Amino acid sequence: QVQLVESGGGLVQAGGSLRLSCAASGLAFSAYAMGWFRQAPGKEREFVASITRSGGSTVYADSVKGRFTISRDNAKNTVYLHMNSLKPEDTAVYYCAAAGFGGSSNYAPRRGTEYNYWGQGTQATVSS
Repeated sequence: QVQLVESGGGLVQAGGSLRLSCAASGLAFSAYAMGWFRQAPGKEREFVASITRSGGSTVYADSVKGRFTISRDNAKNTVYLHMNSLKPEDTAVYYCAAAGFGGSSNYAPRRGTEYNYWGQGTQATVSS
């Protein structure tokens, strides 16, 4: 049974930082691209960042570029999202997801429909 479990969310002031973690089990982690998405109240889920199987390439939404960093540790079956210079508009539930078993080495999709497995999410709240 595949499980993706996010942690690290919380309440932080604007300008602060959070590090989200997503621990994966039940799948060949290093064979999957990984992504982070978020959903704010009343809004649709949106892409945040993704990373290739090896971690050698990353993709970011324009809204977080330069502030957020996605990384992964395949030995620990874990993907991270380091969030710096947080803004109130970053407030959302953050989800990690796994995509594309057997995909090409540079595969790091933006579209949620390309992801096969999803976590339950962790809440990040940024106060002004």
